[in-house]
Amino acid sequence: MCAPIMATKIPEAPKVGMVSLGCPKALVDSERILTKLRSDGYQMSADYAGADVVLVNTCGFLDSAKEESLEAIGEAIAENGRVIVTGCMGNEAELIRQKFPQVLAVTGAHQYEAVVNAVHEASPPVPNAFVDLVPEGGLKLTPRHYSYLKISEGCNHRCSFCIIPSIRGDLVSRRVDAVLREAEKLVQAGTKELLVISQDTSAYGVDTRHESRSWKGRDVRAHMTDLARELGQLRTADGTPPWVRLHYVYPYPHVDQVIPLMAEGLLTPYLDIPFQHASPNVLKAMKRPANEAKVLDRIRNWRSICPDIAIRSSFVVGFPGETEQDFQYLLEWLDEAQLDRVGAFRFEPVEGAAANGLPGAVPEEVKEERYQRIMERTAAISAAKLSAKVGCVIPVILDEVGEADEDGAIGATGRSQADAPEIDGNVFLRDAGEGRKAGDIFDVLIEDADEHDLYGVPATR
Repeated sequence: MCAPIMATKIPEAPKVGMVSLGCPKALVDSERILTKLRSDGYQMSADYAGADVVLVNTCGFLDSAKEESLEAIGEAIAENGRVIVTGCMGNEAELIRQKFPQVLAVTGAHQYEAVVNAVHEASPPVPNAFVDLVPEGGLKLTPRHYSYLKISEGCNHRCSFCIIPSIRGDLVSRRVDAVLREAEKLVQAGTKELLVISQDTSAYGVDTRHESRSWKGRDVRAHMTDLARELGQLRTADGTPPWVRLHYVYPYPHVDQVIPLMAEGLLTPYLDIPFQHASPNVLKAMKRPANEAKVLDRIRNWRSICPDIAIRSSFVVGFPGETEQDFQYLLEWLDEAQLDRVGAFRFEPVEGAAANGLPGAVPEEVKEERYQRIMERTAAISAAKLSAKVGCVIPVILDEVGEADEDGAIGATGRSQADAPEIDGNVFLRDAGEGRKAGDIFDVLIEDADEHDLYGVPATR
C-alpha cells in the first residue's frame, strides 16, 4: 500500500504596499521596484492594513510636492507603522528622519537596489520555487494598454528654477538595445501605447556619444531619432503599430528629423516640449535658450510636413523679474504658436534652486492674475482647434468602458492622438457599442467639442 502523498504547503509571502507620488518618471521607478520585489516573492497589498511594509516613493521637485510627500509618509506611518521612503526626497534623509524617526529606511531616486535591500531587511522574502511571480511585461501601475518607457535618468541642464540635476544627477542614458527590448516586451504583453519619457528625451545618448548596439541584426545608435524609428517598427499581437508618444523633448535641431516619422505613421504625431516661457528676458533668467522666434518658424515647418501634429507645452508665470511686458510677450507668442495643449504653473520657490535668489519677486496676487489670463487665452485657442475637428473621423484609444444604460447604450472614455493620458483631454463616446474594451483603437466621428474635450461616436460598428 502506497503512503499518502502529502501536499506541499506554500508559505505565505510578505506583502508590500506602495504609495507613488510625482511624475511619470517616478511611476516607472515604482513599477521597477515592484517588479523586482514581486520576482523576489513578495505579494502586493492594495491597502495599509494588509501590508507588512509600505513604500512611499516621494516627489521633491517643488516645496508643495515635498509637503505632499511628507503628508503621505505621515499617513503611512499612522496607518501601518512600517514605512520605507524612496524617491526624490531621499536626498533629504535628515529632514525625513527628524520628522519621522520611526521610518525604517530612506533611499534616493532610482536607487532600486538600495530600496529592495531595505525591504528585504524589514520583511525578508520567503523562498518559493513553485510559483511564477512576475508577468512577462513586469508589474504595472498604469492600465495594461499603455506604458511609460524611460530611456534615461538625470539632466545636463542647469535651469535656475530646477533642482532635478541635484536630485537625479547628470544625464545617464540606457543602452538602446535594452530600451528596445523592454519596449518589445511591453508591446508583446498588451501595451498599445508607449510613452517615451526622461528628463531630456532629445539628449538621449549624448553621454555615451550615441554608441551603437546590435538590434535585430542591425546597428542602432543611442540617439532619439534612431530610437524613434525603431520603436515605430514594433507591432502588437494583431499586427498593428502601437502609438509611440514623445515627452520632454527639448527643441534641439535634430528634433526636426522625427517629424517625417510622424508623417509616415511610425510615431504618434505629438510632441511634448517644455518651452517654459517665450520672453528672451525671462528665458535668460531661467538659463534656457532664448530662440523663440526661430522656434515659431520651426513649428510652422513641422506643421507643413505633418499637419496632424499636436504640440503640448507648459509655461511658468510669475518668475522673478517677469514684467507685464514679458508676460504680454508670452501671450502674443502663444497666439502665434497656436499650441494644441498648454499647462501653466505659478512660479514657486523650491529649496536649493538658484532662482530663489533672483531679484524682482512677483507678488502672489499678480502671479494668480497672470495664471488666470494665460489659462483663459490658451483655453480659447484649444476650443477653436477642437471645434475644427467636429465632423472629422479620427483614431481614438479607449481608456474606460462604462455599463449599458436603460437604452442599451454603452458610454466610454478615450483619447485622440493629440491627448496623452492624465495630462491632456479626452474623447467621450455616447455609444461605444458592444464588445469594446480598454486599449481598443478605432475610428470615431467627432460630433461636438468644448475647450478641452471631444465628443463622438464610433465611425463604424
